[in-house]
Parts: sequence; C-alpha cells; structure tokens
Amino acid sequence: MKHFYLVWKNLWRKKIRTTLTVLSIFIAFVLFGLLRALEYAFTLGVDLADADRLVTIHKMSIIQSLPYSYYGRVRNTDGVADVTHASWFGGYYQDQRNQFPQFPVDGETYLRIYPELVISDDEKQAWLENRTGTIVGRALADRYDWKVGDRIPIQATIWTKADGGRVWEFVIDGIFDTDDPRGTTAFMLFHYDYFNETRAFARDRIGWMILRVADSSQSPAVAAAIDVQFQNSPAETKTSTEAAFSESFAKQLGDIGMIVVAILGPVLLTILLVAGNTMAQTVRERIPELAVLKTLGFTDGNVLKLVLSESILIALFGGLIGLGVSWLAVGALAKAFAAFLPGLYLPAGDVLLAILLMLGVGFAAGIFPALQAQRLTIAQALGGRL
Repeated sequence: MKHFYLVWKNLWRKKIRTTLTVLSIFIAFVLFGLLRALEYAFTLGVDLADADRLVTIHKMSIIQSLPYSYYGRVRNTDGVADVTHASWFGGYYQDQRNQFPQFPVDGETYLRIYPELVISDDEKQAWLENRTGTIVGRALADRYDWKVGDRIPIQATIWTKADGGRVWEFVIDGIFDTDDPRGTTAFMLFHYDYFNETRAFARDRIGWMILRVADSSQSPAVAAAIDVQFQNSPAETKTSTEAAFSESFAKQLGDIGMIVVAILGPVLLTILLVAGNTMAQTVRERIPELAVLKTLGFTDGNVLKLVLSESILIALFGGLIGLGVSWLAVGALAKAFAAFLPGLYLPAGDVLLAILLMLGVGFAAGIFPALQAQRLTIAQALGGRL
C-alpha cells in the first residue's frame, strides 16, 4: 500500500485510544473464536454421522439396555447389511478427573461399521485374539503416555465385577487413529464377551446397536421394520438415523451452547459497535488534517482511501490478534477436555468468516466518515466542519 506508513502513524497518534479500540476488537474476536469452536463441538456428531448407519436404542431412554437376543434378530432383518453393538462402561483411570468414554463392543463388527477408525492389521488381530485386550485412541495414548503392551487399570463407577471388585485391568493391544480430521480418538474399546462374563449384574444386555443398511434410501423402511419386531415387548426399541441419534445428544449439550451464545453473542456485538463508533469519531476529529492533505494535492479518492484504510487496518490488527489467541486457546482446551468435549476445533471456514467480519466492521465504521471526507471542501475542513 502506497501510503501505509502514513496510515499507520496516524493510527497511533493517540496511543491510549487506539490501544483501547484494538483491545475491544481483540476481545470481540477471542469470544468469536471460542463461541464458534463450542458450537462446532456441540454439533460435531451430527456432521460426522453416516447417512447409511442407523442406531437402535431402548424406546424409553438410551440409559435403558436391550436384550442381547435383539442383536441376532436385527442382523437378520431385510435391508440390514451389517450390525454391531456397544454399551457404556463408565470408568476412570487412576483419578476421577481422568474420565473418558469406554465401550465394550464386538470388535470385528464394530471396526467394520466404523471404517474411519484406522488401526494396523497386526494390532487389530492381536486385540481380537486377546480376551482382556483393549485398543485406545491416539488422543488418549498421547494424553497418558500409553504404549502398546501397557497394562492399564480402569476403576468402574457402574459395573462391578462378579467377585466384587471395581478395578478392571486391560492390556493395550493397539492404538487407533481416525482418517476424518474432525473426528475424535479420545475413547477406548474392549471386548463385550469379557465384559459380559465378568460383570456382576445385567448380563446378556447391550446398550445400543449400530447397523448399516444396504440401501440408504430404504433407511426409514428398515428402521420401521426393526421397531415393529419389538412392539409390545418389555424392551421396545426406537431406531433412527445416526444423524438423528447424534443430534439428540447435541440438543442435550445444545442448551449449554445456547446459553453461552445468548450471553456472549450480545457482548460481542456490543463491543464491535463500540469499537466502530470509536473509529468513526477518530476520523471526525481529524477534519482539519484532511484539509491540509487536500491542500498538498491529495485527491478526493486518495482521502477516501486513507480514511477507510485506517478503519480497516485497526479492525484487522485487533481482530487477527484476537483470532490467533482464540485459536491457541481452543487448541489448549481441546487437549484438556478431549475426553468430555471431543471435536473442539476452530474450522477454517470460521477463520475466513472472522476475517470477513473484520473487514466488514472496518468498512462499516469508516465508510461514512470516509465519504464525508471525500466530499469535504478545503474551506469547510479548515473551519472544522464536515
């Protein structure tokens, strides 16, 4: 930019006011980044859900279990290509603060249903052959410095063992990743057979089933056919798309997200309006200087560009610093809360949106003073009037 030095020096003539304006915009975009990351985390499951996958749960609530016998009946339902099951274990590692999801599953079918989970063939085979083995996500392995071959104790909060104990020991046979950059690996999987034989109560029960349909266009019909089989039984079912299943969880967390947005959203808007007004006022105070510039030969177009550039530059300066801080904060929070809030992430699309907002705020704050400055005559300007 030809007159960048002049624009930059003008911005810092009143350092305190410029600093406060930059801080206002900085705070606004720190909040923006955090809000967008939270919103993304709360709706991540819906975004990642496979349209070909259905989930069958107890009709009353997901916390109610289903008889294991349902598994075979669902597998034989017309239109079902493959099916697996999972249950919630609920435990922690060493300290109650170290909680993360653990699922007893049928290993072979689970990995078929979720091909996005990537694990080496050797580690997969070792796990399938080891009754007390487990595979853990990369995020957990990095967090606790786990390696293949480590023996880890998990303290149960729900499922006591038949001998009365609460400590379940597992051998790490493998570490899995995900080929979806938005996915999470902050959970562990172990064998349902071992879990079912060892637990003290509720044997031969499963939490929910995940199935893949042969033709996604037939998903509603397949879901209806499954639920009809179990009508008027002690454990009626509700089958929906995985997206709907994930959305039900997102809505539970969505209340928190709505509260955060409802409180911080107006704060963000107010800060941006205050910052915009401050920038506009700064331009108005420099009317005599604009007259001098025109006297020195600056055209009306040059004056408009200078005024508008100052407004946009200050918005970008504060906004980019704020967005950078929010990006670092989101990264730190994602590591700290990976087990409880997977998918905490600031998408590239939101970064672009933030930059567009910065440009928009700078333009909106500066365009009217800039247009007035453009139309300003030297005589008016020297008189201190727009």
